[in-house]
Order: sequence, then C-alpha cells, then structure tokens
Amino acid sequence: AASPLLSPLTTLRRYSARRRGGSGGGISSSRMNALAATSRNFKQAAKLLGLDSKLEKSLLIPFREIKVECTIPKDDGTLASYVGFRVQHDNARGPMKGGIRYHHEVDPDEVNALAQLMTWKTAVANIPYGGAKGGIGCSPGDLSISELERLTRVFTQKIHDLIGIHTDVPAPDMGTNAQTMAWILDEYSKFHGYSPAVVTGKPVDLGGSLGRDAATGRGVLFATEALLAEHGKGIAGQRFVIQGFGNVGSWAAQLITEAGGKVIAISDVTGAVKNSNGIDIAKLMKHSAENRGIKGFDGGDAVDPTSLLTEECDVLIPAALGGVINK
Repeated sequence: AASPLLSPLTTLRRYSARRRGGSGGGISSSRMNALAATSRNFKQAAKLLGLDSKLEKSLLIPFREIKVECTIPKDDGTLASYVGFRVQHDNARGPMKGGIRYHHEVDPDEVNALAQLMTWKTAVANIPYGGAKGGIGCSPGDLSISELERLTRVFTQKIHDLIGIHTDVPAPDMGTNAQTMAWILDEYSKFHGYSPAVVTGKPVDLGGSLGRDAATGRGVLFATEALLAEHGKGIAGQRFVIQGFGNVGSWAAQLITEAGGKVIAISDVTGAVKNSNGIDIAKLMKHSAENRGIKGFDGGDAVDPTSLLTEECDVLIPAALGGVINK
C-alpha cells in the first residue's frame, strides 16, 4: 500500500529541487514570492498529513531571524555597506544547518524560504539537523578576493555568538565556496577557540570532507539517473542542456559526460554556448576558470542565454537561480 507520507514529502522534495535549481515539477515560484510559495507547499503537505493547526503555525514561524549591517573598506579606500541575513528556522531535530549565499538578490523572504526548506530536507533525509539559511546582498563578481574576505569576516563577527557546533552550522551556497568557509572558521575561532566543526564545505586541509565539492552536482546526476530509469532509459546517449555553470552546473556537466551523456548547450551569467555534437566540458572548465565565465569559448556557437531553456534536448537541468520555469 502507498504510504500516506508519499504525497507531502514528494511535494516538498519537488519544491526543494526547484529552489536549488533542480528539476522539480509543478507550478513555478517564478514571480510568486519565494516564502509564499514555500509556505503554500508546506500547508498542502500539512493538510495531507492531518497536522494540528497550532503545530502547523509553530512550524512555519522561524526560531530566529538575524539581520546585520556589514561595512567594509574597499580596496580603493572607500567604505561600502552590505546587509547580511541569517534565518534559523527550526532546531527540534538537532543543530540548525544551511548555506550562506552571496548574491545581489538576497532578501529576507528568500532566506526565510530556503531556511524552511532546509528543515524539511534534513527531516526527509533523516539527518539529525534542523534548518537555517543565510546570505549577504552583494555581487561577489564585483568584489576582489580581499574585499570578499573582509566582508565574510565582518559578517562572522556580527553573528559568531549565534552560530556554533551545537547551534547552527553554515555551509557554502551560491556565490560562496570552501575559501569562504575557511574565513568563517578562522574568524569564529578567534572568539571561541579552534572549532573546525562550525562550518561544512571547508577545505579538506582544514577538516573538510572529500567529495563535498562535487556532492550537489553528483546529486543531480543520481536524480537524473533515477528519473530516466523510470522511463527505461539511462544517461548514455541522452542530450542535455544545463543552465548555470557554477558549482552545481559544472560538476553535473562533468559527471554526465563521464556517464556517456552529451551536453549540447550550457549558459552562465556571462553567456551561452551550443554544440550539437557535444561540448568538451574539460576544455570549457579550463576556459571558464581563466576567463571568469564561459563567454568567448571557441568549442561551440555562442547563443542567446535567454533561449537556453527552450533548446531542443532530452533533459533540461536548471542549475542557476530558482523560479526560472514559469508558465
């Protein structure tokens, strides 16, 4: 017999996939407020589970919301101010856990929605953590390495007494990476002593996990394999289009190619490239690292990035911002 849990959990999984830039089905949150969309899905799940209304309300309201000002000296000597957020949603199942993203569109509602999704995700996967999410409203591509370091350290100084090994454990997300986590770890340790477990996704040399860098992209591979298996197909021989060439998109492209799939079009914020015979991913990785983006890559034809989502293919992987699939 089908489990009564299947419907709501499927709803939550689909929505989580969509927020991460995965391939969740259903109605898009595109121009619908991220928090409204997430809360709506939760309410649907709560209804299917027959949750008590008081419990439902308490699960929707976050445990704590933090908003801080982060002012740093820029390399040219001027001062710049940014707003940092951390939403700690629920700690009923263990320390709160979730990424920190650096993006110019970071706002309280989005962070709130993503924190809520982390609570459901850790619960669905049966990992003893709660949910949290954070971010700074900035354009990381416009900041130098030293400016990013100063910004990260100031943000950590503002929230260090509200995060911790048994309280809230940050992780990398959009616009952040292992280096960002190393700065948080170092700054946090100035106040609390050496505490490598305060962040995940840190460099392996500082106690990070092997395979963490590729984990999200590998998750996309596994989910795609599972989806194709339902239709009696495999990765090999399928044509893929990937929107986004950051951590998720680049690893997904590499792993799909290794599994025999053919990636025929890819885009990032700088541009898009198409090659019907399959893009040389290793070559594109090298180009992207050297040129801070895929623009100008000679292993295919440059195409309009906005047309990428409608390119003819077998599997489309949106691995950039959430809410790109609309009516």
